[in-house]
Amino acid sequence: METDAFQTVLAAVRTFVRKEVVPAEDVIEQTDEIPEAIRAKAVDMGLFGYALPEEHGGLGFSMSEDVRLAMELGYTAPAFRSMLGTNNGIAGQVLVNFGTDEQKRRYLPDLAAGRTIASFALTEAEAGSDPSGMRTRASRVDGGYRLTGQKRFITNADCADLFMVFARTSAETEGTKSISVFAVPAGAEGLTIGPNDEKMGQRGAHTAEVFLDDVFVPESDLIGGVEGEGFAAAMRSLARGRLHIAAICVGLAQRLVEESVGHAAASRQGGRPIAEFQQVQAMLADSQTETLAGRAMVLEAARAFDDGGDRRMAPSCAKLFCSEMVGRVADHAVQIHGGMGYMRSVPVERFYRDARLFRVYEGTSEVQKVIIAKQLLREASR
Repeated sequence: METDAFQTVLAAVRTFVRKEVVPAEDVIEQTDEIPEAIRAKAVDMGLFGYALPEEHGGLGFSMSEDVRLAMELGYTAPAFRSMLGTNNGIAGQVLVNFGTDEQKRRYLPDLAAGRTIASFALTEAEAGSDPSGMRTRASRVDGGYRLTGQKRFITNADCADLFMVFARTSAETEGTKSISVFAVPAGAEGLTIGPNDEKMGQRGAHTAEVFLDDVFVPESDLIGGVEGEGFAAAMRSLARGRLHIAAICVGLAQRLVEESVGHAAASRQGGRPIAEFQQVQAMLADSQTETLAGRAMVLEAARAFDDGGDRRMAPSCAKLFCSEMVGRVADHAVQIHGGMGYMRSVPVERFYRDARLFRVYEGTSEVQKVIIAKQLLREASR
């Protein structure tokens, strides 16, 4: 996309988020749903396919463009981003990077147009950030495979039309070499969805268990037409997803800083605005500094991702720093608000709960540290 065209999209999204999504945050929190009018506007703006290829109906954003857009999406309730993030991110990128030409033609246009909602079914009870403990099996049968297993914490499970399901296609029960990925429609016989999880935060973004009971998948829906590619597909999608989440954290941190500054300027203690108190100023300064540091890290990591210089360590570094950073900024925001910061009537209370999940999904902070250290040691041994 041309720079001018991207700037036009970015400005439109910024206006949309601030004028239409932010005012709906209380409704999203209370109803646990994204208003249909907001969803329809996001479809019209092409946001369900901003990171998908232009030849398949998407906007074809680079990673550098993706993260700048994500900073705008992150300014509001995380559920808004979650609604369209899986199509563009971890599920859609499996098809972009590993799908056959026929699979791309079949699935990507509907994903980009928002006609199909995708879900990324990797996590299990014993296989979270490390998929090596995966138990879901795909047994070879005439014309395809039979999938049996159970997935956990699957985003958009209740509204998904298409699942990217990861399963073992050999007798191996440990490790990652035997993991494959399949496109499974929501209406497949034997596929059922559990009740939505009751989460700490991120209301409006639904997760649930997915049960696969001898679900038949034709051979044509083995992604890439090759067994054993699932782990590579997951890791490549997750690397991009981690950088995207880091940018979302930067956007949320900026919102938290603005909420904190506004409250500090308006709230008075002892006849003085609390913004005049040095300890409040210190928390504001720390929060702004960390937000800017996160922004710089994300933009540089995205540049390295686009030029192929680093698509593994830098995304993990950015995700680790920014997810931890936004938690600290949220904590400062609650502290600056004082007792009001603990009340459900103010945004920072909600964002404090919302932010906590970023340190867990798309690979926990602890897993990011393992990835970073292993990459450093691998480079040192060359």
